Amino acid sequence: MKKTRRRLDLFHVLTWVASAATVFILLWILESIFTPALPMIQRSGLGFFTSIAWNVNRDVYGALPFVIGTAMTSLIALILALPLGVFIALFLSENFLPFWIRQVIRFVVELLAAIPSVVYGLWGIAVVIPIVQQFGGVLANSLGFLPLFQGPAFGNSTLTASLVLALMVLPTITAISRTTLANLPLTLREGSYAIGATRWETIFRVLLPSAAPGIVAATILAFGRAMGETMAVAMLIGNSPRLSWSLLSPGGTLAGLLANQFGEASGLQISALMYAALALVLLTLIVNMIGEAVLRHVEKSTAGIR
Repeated sequence: MKKTRRRLDLFHVLTWVASAATVFILLWILESIFTPALPMIQRSGLGFFTSIAWNVNRDVYGALPFVIGTAMTSLIALILALPLGVFIALFLSENFLPFWIRQVIRFVVELLAAIPSVVYGLWGIAVVIPIVQQFGGVLANSLGFLPLFQGPAFGNSTLTASLVLALMVLPTITAISRTTLANLPLTLREGSYAIGATRWETIFRVLLPSAAPGIVAATILAFGRAMGETMAVAMLIGNSPRLSWSLLSPGGTLAGLLANQFGEASGLQISALMYAALALVLLTLIVNMIGEAVLRHVEKSTAGIR
């Protein structure tokens, strides 16, 4: 008994040490970013996020175009990837296809997650940019009355980056959603079939609501990755400091801004970039906290179904 208690006490101590180390590392990272960002914080305050001017020569820095660019690319990528990822997960978990075909699709999805970001960027340059250049004018002519599709259309644009980003976050959504659907109790399906529900009624009225917490978690993780993605987006979005609401125009993201300018930055520009990095970290934390709150709400609302 004494040996068992000692082992338990040691385990508890190690657990607390690991937890404290995680918090300490996070605070350390925040402090190491906040300290060099302080001059810009003192100079601009929250006005840094409402100003649209970014001019290195005049030491004028405003991050609003990059904040909006980050939000636009992440949201559009999520809108494109979420339904596709969930439907792929359904086909992989519900035996719509023969086993060997499902294994091939699963392997391909996992392979997409392993491809380096720079390879996605090169593929976007070689394949996606020409497609956007070809059809961007059609979108501008047909939907130009909407701010999101006002021309002229550029190959390096927010739309191009969003399309590639959607492909990059697709494996995250698919893998987590498939695991959640596959782990649902068999009694849910059997009970639904027993009362006369069809297969599609069972999927949309029973299985998907029951798997909602896992799908929400997948969405949160995918959104977090999309916000922090750097190389592929920087290669495709055009890296323009100008504010534009059009998907067909060049844009910029916070992560791309850091990657493009930090290597040659000096003086106040370093402080401005660190302030942008701090904003990116805080945005990610806020998204995760909101996602956690939504996840708990969904778990409570679907507890009766499961």
